[in-house]
Amino acid sequence: MFLHYHCGNTDVSVQQQPSIPFAAQAIPFDEFLAAGKLPEGYLASEYLAQQFVERLVHYVLSVPASSYTMAQLGQLLEQINPRAQVLFFKRLKETSPESLKDFAPLYYGFMNEFHSLLFT
Repeated sequence: MFLHYHCGNTDVSVQQQPSIPFAAQAIPFDEFLAAGKLPEGYLASEYLAQQFVERLVHYVLSVPASSYTMAQLGQLLEQINPRAQVLFFKRLKETSPESLKDFAPLYYGFMNEFHSLLFT
């Protein structure tokens, strides 16, 4: 969409950016992990939480392990809903089963909370 307006002796055209869908936005995982916090209302729906988790799994499997700590990842996971937390470990297992040993301490730390959700 272009807006056209007259400014003094000059005509100016401005292109407005349409709202970019969440799936097409860059997610600053490194910033979120470093800060240990997601912006308020960032994952406003179940769908957005699922998309976030799918991309988070790929992020943690793609960057060097020294890029974040398990404590940072755990702190981030605690801010998403329990179903999305379960989805994180499910996708991690599906995507890279051999990596589960690296995430075992985090996984077992969340297991008590997951117990009631495991069969839903």
